[in-house]
Amino acid sequence: MEPITGTAAGVPFTALPPEGVDGPAPLLVAWHMLDAPRSDAAFAAALPLTGVPAWRVYLGMPLCGARMVNGTMDAGLERVHRDPLRAYADFMISGAADEFPAALAELRTQLPLDDTPVSLLGGSLGGGVALLTLARAELPVRAAALVNPAIRARSTVALIERFTERPYPWDADAHTVADRLDFVARAGEIGDRAPLLVVSGEQDAPEFRTDAADLVTALRSHGATADLTTIPDLAHPLADEPGIDPAPQLPHAKAVDDILTAWFTRKPA
Repeated sequence: MEPITGTAAGVPFTALPPEGVDGPAPLLVAWHMLDAPRSDAAFAAALPLTGVPAWRVYLGMPLCGARMVNGTMDAGLERVHRDPLRAYADFMISGAADEFPAALAELRTQLPLDDTPVSLLGGSLGGGVALLTLARAELPVRAAALVNPAIRARSTVALIERFTERPYPWDADAHTVADRLDFVARAGEIGDRAPLLVVSGEQDAPEFRTDAADLVTALRSHGATADLTTIPDLAHPLADEPGIDPAPQLPHAKAVDDILTAWFTRKPA
């Protein structure tokens, strides 16, 4: 079946129906990267998770895809330069998490979903959205997975500092925001809310690889089921530039897709 596109409470989405399922089916919600693939449609093409017997609904992040300003990512890039922590990372992660409950409620009126717990998937900054959603504990979650996720806001800022070649002017408020978006420190709030898989590219930024390992260790210390899988030769992106429109799945994205499909189809312990 062809992808279904629409909006739910103002949030654009691309939905892939389950194959071979009659009647209501479970829901898997995904938030895309801000690197390529950087839209809901492109993320759905990169990681379609065809073997997962659930509706896979890819939500658009603020200022991305159908919500780009003047058809470009320039508005997001302006935020990167203005304040990479508050105007960009927090705006994207917290903004997407804030709008999720209303979007979920509307999705349930648009698609034939059952009432079982949802599954969550996030890539890069979208991984931060999935983690913040878990920490808020506003809904039951069956399983979650992250791909090259933004786990600590300070690591995201460090990467942007290298990109812009400008040091970030940390102040007390910035440290408060960064603490709120440090999910290793908040592992106790996530605890055993849901089994969690972290997929980390061997060629991803060193900070992100370290954070991935630290998160799994911290979650396990709080009794969670948490696994870490490293993908050889995988850098941060999952698609070629510009990463806005759907494109054929690349081999390294297929490797991630296979791992995620196995994770989300595993039988609960």
